[in-house]
Amino acid sequence: MLPLALILRGMGAQVAGSDRSRDQGRTPEKFAWLESLGLTLFPQDGSGITSAEQVLVASAAVEDSVPEVVRAKALGCARMSRAELLSTLFNAAAERKNGARIAIGGTSGKSTVTGMTGWILTEAGRDPTIMNGAVMKNFVAPDAPFASARVGAGGIFVSEVDESDGSIALYNPTVAVLGNVSLDHKSLEELRQLFGDFLARAQVAAINLDDAETAALAPRARSLVTYAIAHPQAQIGVVEGSIDEQPTSLSATLVDRRSGATHALALQVPGRHNLANGLAALAAADAAGVPLAQGVAALASFTGLARRFDIVGTSPSDITVIDDFGHNPDKVAATLKTLKAHEGRVLAFFQPHGYGPLRQMGAELAGTFARLLGAEDEVILCDPVYFGGTVDRSQGSQRIVDLIRAGGAKASYIPTREACADYLASIARPGDRIVILGARDDTLTDFAQKTLQRLI
Repeated sequence: MLPLALILRGMGAQVAGSDRSRDQGRTPEKFAWLESLGLTLFPQDGSGITSAEQVLVASAAVEDSVPEVVRAKALGCARMSRAELLSTLFNAAAERKNGARIAIGGTSGKSTVTGMTGWILTEAGRDPTIMNGAVMKNFVAPDAPFASARVGAGGIFVSEVDESDGSIALYNPTVAVLGNVSLDHKSLEELRQLFGDFLARAQVAAINLDDAETAALAPRARSLVTYAIAHPQAQIGVVEGSIDEQPTSLSATLVDRRSGATHALALQVPGRHNLANGLAALAAADAAGVPLAQGVAALASFTGLARRFDIVGTSPSDITVIDDFGHNPDKVAATLKTLKAHEGRVLAFFQPHGYGPLRQMGAELAGTFARLLGAEDEVILCDPVYFGGTVDRSQGSQRIVDLIRAGGAKASYIPTREACADYLASIARPGDRIVILGARDDTLTDFAQKTLQRLI
């Protein structure tokens, strides 16, 4: 919701809002910053809804019983979902010279690809508007500490689009990017239909041929730019044997098979998943008219996103703490593979991002931890994040720990985060990597920082 508010404000709209996290005293610095920009914030008690002329925009996490929703219904206010508002802004993006609507889709990696694509277009002088689900470090400034959006005047709108609630169907992109298709919130049959229709609506589709499900949807596209790390027929590919993975970076030689030209790519973010993300962004920018060489040069200065393998620091005793958004099987796997590509024990703290998701994908998550971690590594789970509401809380983290143990890996369930931090501090030893995993809770970054402080 925050980047949407920033974009609306940048377009001249009057914006007000409420958030139960603000009422609970969570991340007060973020809400203070929004108020400093001129956004009016109210307690979540309905007091901000005063006129039938207001439009209520609510995320999917907001129940009908919330006072704002009750008050808006009583007054007859128009109501939009987050996705309906975003798609309206996206689809109405100005059709100027060199303009484009670039939608980033896929099960995993959307935020990073959106940030990378936005940075390439910014460096290329295209002045894009960018809507992201994470803070983009390249755009952070003293007056923009939570830069999850950028408002530009260049006629280009770059946004990640979500398939989990089916709202991807609302977007009409000029360029559609599809990085991967895997089981998450919907069945594969539903995902194939949603993503296939998404590609068919675009003028150009940029797709990952390394992902079998994505490649199978290629016939749905009107025009294609293809990319891959390994697939030999991808238009934008990687020279075999050229990948050099380091703990905090990656380099590779790219080949444009349309022209035969090669390009030396250097990334300041680690992991092969980020190489795939970089290729996706380069393909998206290429489809929007940015030469590949220019895109490669821009990615060299891309510094990443907050909470995407975000290295908080290293203690004097050589224990590194990493803050990461991983919460579904694909994202957790990408982070663990990046960690396991290098020396050192992994201590993975995981806060599930809700009781519902834990029931839905808990077994797959447990399997991911058990498969990718070694005998010396350990997973520590606390209770799922819960901000209130009527969700069924009958199945929690203990079930996942039992499944991880059954899969042969070491796991512990410790209900509170504070007790988890005590445990991590007691078992950590030189050379360890502690990774803080979870979503939907901005205070995890503060928890990661405090975990590091315990080690200093």
